[in-house]
Amino acid sequence: MIQQDTIVALATPSGAGAIAIIRLSGNDAITIASNHFVSRKGKKLSNQKTHTILLGHIVDGDRILDEVLASIFKGPNSYTGENIVEISCHGSTYIQQEIIQLFLRNGCRTADAGEFTLRAFLNGKIDLSQAEAVADVIASDNAASHQIAIQQMRGGFSNEIKELRAELMNFASLIELELDFSEEDVEFANRAQFQDLINRITLVLKRLIDSFAVGNVIKNGIPVAIVGEPNVGKSTLLNSLLNEDRAIVSDIAGTTRDTIEDELSIDGIGFRFIDTAGIRETQDIVEGIGIKKTFEKIKQAEVVLYLIDGALIKEKKQIDALKIEIEKIKNQFPQKSILLLVNKADKIATETTTLISSEMASLSAQLKTIFIAAKTGEGVEDLKEELLGLINTGALRNNETIVTNSRHYNSLLKAFEEIQKVQYGMDSGFSGDLLAIDIRQALFHFSEITGEISSDDLLGNIFANFCIGK
Repeated sequence: MIQQDTIVALATPSGAGAIAIIRLSGNDAITIASNHFVSRKGKKLSNQKTHTILLGHIVDGDRILDEVLASIFKGPNSYTGENIVEISCHGSTYIQQEIIQLFLRNGCRTADAGEFTLRAFLNGKIDLSQAEAVADVIASDNAASHQIAIQQMRGGFSNEIKELRAELMNFASLIELELDFSEEDVEFANRAQFQDLINRITLVLKRLIDSFAVGNVIKNGIPVAIVGEPNVGKSTLLNSLLNEDRAIVSDIAGTTRDTIEDELSIDGIGFRFIDTAGIRETQDIVEGIGIKKTFEKIKQAEVVLYLIDGALIKEKKQIDALKIEIEKIKNQFPQKSILLLVNKADKIATETTTLISSEMASLSAQLKTIFIAAKTGEGVEDLKEELLGLINTGALRNNETIVTNSRHYNSLLKAFEEIQKVQYGMDSGFSGDLLAIDIRQALFHFSEITGEISSDDLLGNIFANFCIGK
């Protein structure tokens, strides 16, 4: 599968800028670049040591295209494992295209999406999970998702899998060796040590599988739905959180008729806030559609912020009605974290604050009540701290491996299922040949993660999502 031709692509974002980097990779990359590079000091590019940089000009015959820096990385000590030349030129789109077209006319072809990283994988420089982490690093837009991607790109996840796979492979070989001596009743694989390995694999797989729930929301942003009756300040709260006028604010009830979404990073964790249409009985068809979408967004959210206008609360029966509405959401979505936000705290009398606090405390120990003033920003920082507290970032702080890739997650689930079969077989006293079948299946799913077993369709699907030039 290793390509022999030399590829070229723009490695920096397209468009004009201060500088641009054009990357060539392949056995002939240095030769092709050398044919069109003239050093300021008369040095030949092809004669230089790896990991060196020369200043000179890119020329097309007698025509100078630009003054550039040429960086040389000789295989196998390069990103792709092949010879690489990176041309740092001025960021004019005209210059970029002229240089790329020059190389295309003289032995290169345009790189496919992700082909540089694909070659790194095919040449054994990185495994498949590390290659996927490269795309996650590029796509990371907050500190948490960046930290997870960097950890995986450095091999934290795949190294753990490889070690377990190597041990399991060793026992699989011993168990299958026993089959050759079945008539002599010889036992090569120590069953006590094998049980210890199965226990360790089970614990690791459980931890990795459980981490996906946290990793997936961190990678994609934690969805937070802001819900409540019309005109209680949901849009004002969204604007206050984002510190900008993102949503229309009006005294007219029902202003928000569709959901409005925006993202905010809080202490390195990405949150995706969703301002929803106010929940009430309505004859307005358009507003009714918006309310239906509100319940759809509640279903998708990890956290629900139920906002009320505290200045309108005067009697206990109003809180009783509120309890019923919140109980409806809790019964329909029992796994959701719900925070009660009492808005307009600056306009609430002390006795009303006491009434709300005492009555809502009886609803559920899990229902946190926060008093805010969305218009002035009072209490918004307390809300942000509470949101961070709801997210299990302990593993993140301790640099534990967190799974964020759904392909890895599915392979881990399948591997766990096979390991459970192995455990059942050992408990039931199954023969070695039956144990070996389930062990081989577990090894297969481990190998799917690191790419030791992969198909062209799988690779095509993964690398098609990369940008060209990476």
